[in-house]
Amino acid sequence: MQDPFLHKTLSETNGIAEISIKEDKNHVSVKVLIAKTGTSEQMQLQMQIVNALKEAGANTVGIRFGELPKDVIEKYQPEPEEPTLLSAESKTTFIAIASGKGGVGKSTVSVNLAVALARLGKKVGLIDADIYGFSVPDMMGISERPAVKNEKIMPVDRFGVKVISMGFFVEDNAPIIWRGPMLGKMLTQFFSEVDWGDLDYLLLDLPPGTGDVALDVHSMIPHCKEIIVTTPHATAAFVAARAGAMALKTDHEILGVVENMSYFESKVTGEKEYIFGKGGGQKLAEELKVPLLGQIQLGQPDIDEKDFAPSIYAEDHKIGKKYLEIAEQVIKHA
Repeated sequence: MQDPFLHKTLSETNGIAEISIKEDKNHVSVKVLIAKTGTSEQMQLQMQIVNALKEAGANTVGIRFGELPKDVIEKYQPEPEEPTLLSAESKTTFIAIASGKGGVGKSTVSVNLAVALARLGKKVGLIDADIYGFSVPDMMGISERPAVKNEKIMPVDRFGVKVISMGFFVEDNAPIIWRGPMLGKMLTQFFSEVDWGDLDYLLLDLPPGTGDVALDVHSMIPHCKEIIVTTPHATAAFVAARAGAMALKTDHEILGVVENMSYFESKVTGEKEYIFGKGGGQKLAEELKVPLLGQIQLGQPDIDEKDFAPSIYAEDHKIGKKYLEIAEQVIKHA
């Protein structure tokens, strides 16, 4: 039998202090020392001892409890568990990047916002939670795979952002065919089996829509905040409102809306063309009663063949500066 608090046997802790037997009455008396008395755990241990002694032939049993010496308690006191990202002690701010539909550039916003937060001196992690349509490694130019150290997966560091993605664990871009519960299990592993270290922000690039993964995030991280990505098209904003409504329904705070592909700006004339319409982001922000964090124009990062990252804008790029402005707002309001 074990001390219920030290998880060591009573023999190891010398917890059986006294034992006496009255053979004429078949009565056994014991004094047991444990780490903490007057608890429900003590009552459970008492029942175990009584049952064991009666099974051994005792008619009656008397038990007294006392506390172990402090030096014994300190010797066997279990080490406190390190707080995890999902524990109440965690100081990490979770931000889910969501959209109502695919094709609005949600992953582009996720990777560039993560990099912008890192450029502002924050410790940032990024989970590519779009488990079917993972794209973050390719977008960030990541070719290496995570290492395993002390039975923990070490995320890949790129541009100061710690990244984990389903894409790291799939060979040759193989398709993923999983049911909902499997998706939730993989997300749980991303939180519990990855050595994230100390993070200020952990961003989650969610799959589009309001399916299983989004529901799992809502249940696993009730204090997660959200950013909704849309295009200026009225239909895209209408569909994105569903993701926002789900966030509000599950008490997730929406930090704001990012309107992507807002316009095309000619390098020759500087004239703006609103290819996908106008006003969708502002209308969605007003509907959700949150700020419009930024409007990102259509563009293409400058490609650096030596440090290839096809979707990451340089810090001094016009769009890169816009992401820094959005990141500053996130830091201010998150």
